[in-house]
Amino acid sequence: METPNYDNEFDAVVVGAGLAGSAAALTMADRDLDVLVLERGQSPGTKNVFGGVLYTPTIRELVDVDDAPLERYVAEKRYGVLTETDETAVTMRPGEWLEEPHNDSYTVLRGSFDEWFAEQAVDAGATLLTETTVTDLVREGGEDGRVVGVETDRPDGTIRAPVVVVAEGANSLVSEGAGLRDHHDREDVAVAAKEVLKFDRDTIEERFRLNGDQGVAYNYFGEGAVGDAVGGGFIYTNKRTVSVGVAYSIEDAATRRQNPQDALDAFKQHPAVAPLVRGGRTVEYSAHAIPEGGIDAVPDLVSDGALLAGDAAGLVLNNGVHLEGTNMAVESGYQAGRAVAAAVDGDGRVDDRVLATYPEELADSFVVRNLQHYDFFQELAVEDREFLFSELPRALADAETEYFAVDREPKDSHADAAKDRLLDAAGGYVGAAKRAWKYRKLLS
Repeated sequence: METPNYDNEFDAVVVGAGLAGSAAALTMADRDLDVLVLERGQSPGTKNVFGGVLYTPTIRELVDVDDAPLERYVAEKRYGVLTETDETAVTMRPGEWLEEPHNDSYTVLRGSFDEWFAEQAVDAGATLLTETTVTDLVREGGEDGRVVGVETDRPDGTIRAPVVVVAEGANSLVSEGAGLRDHHDREDVAVAAKEVLKFDRDTIEERFRLNGDQGVAYNYFGEGAVGDAVGGGFIYTNKRTVSVGVAYSIEDAATRRQNPQDALDAFKQHPAVAPLVRGGRTVEYSAHAIPEGGIDAVPDLVSDGALLAGDAAGLVLNNGVHLEGTNMAVESGYQAGRAVAAAVDGDGRVDDRVLATYPEELADSFVVRNLQHYDFFQELAVEDREFLFSELPRALADAETEYFAVDREPKDSHADAAKDRLLDAAGGYVGAAKRAWKYRKLLS
């Protein structure tokens, strides 16, 4: 457990060997900086949890993904709206997704992928130290002084460096303790529970209608997914396993006393889900937090001597249609690494004005622009929860049952009844127009 004397031996220290941390380390190492990456797990990825889809545009710019431990590419997306017994779904299988680079969307297992990605940073020249927990940041001249390193849980584990990139994930204890960001409001955080179920490859391909390395990403919403909470469920296919889980507001978990494991069990038993996961053997269970505060919850990304990246900075997009975080983590790590490389001179001194280009570059990227564009959604989802998660799923199920009814009534009467059911749920023509206007950005 002894730590070598790393004081001032490195140009930068990275806290966390997840996607953001490894992207930052790789970017800096490629630019000839000496970088130390500190990871609390036994290896990168052992402490990292996510739903299951990795988006690779920026990763592809940094490394050769042909050698990466990818599970399947996403050939099909499905969005299902669930009541307690019904499903109304839209499925998409564009032919273009079958061609490389497959919309840059792949299922992965974080234990394998994060370890591989960190190895790319090491191959570029970074130093990786695992089983090391950063407990605090070191400041020069008191609480408000410049960050000049980190404290770790190892004996004599103080490590100083000109710059620290904090990429510790959603459980941002270091950055909160150091005053780099405020404590997350529970309204701005979701809790997720996930199981990985093992099947043989033939079962997965037959059950989900797949060929070769094709995979699926299914997302579900409505009371049949997570009860009356604001959130949803998901299913992602890997080579020999299927990832199934739920994610919903911690506020709902606390006030409605909805246990994540109970919510996951109920989701797996839904009539639309049960046939897809039947017979699977649980080989992994995990739970984690997801920052969902949007652009308003993103803290200052740079302070004297420190930068925040990835989930630690709240850079996650969830508007019900776009469920992204991995691409935003990698992009933020990449931009942070570029800024540090430009700011550190040959003598180890840091130009803070150059370091401040990090948030400016990120603001011009898809990361911040997407968060700004969809900043309306989370508040509206809570405000309209009864309509979105209960009334609309029931209305869709009733309308489709009515529209496709086969009896001795004429089709136009069923069509009128189906239309009336949808209009009633939306509040009539005026109500439907108002809702369409409120949610117009989802399609823009």
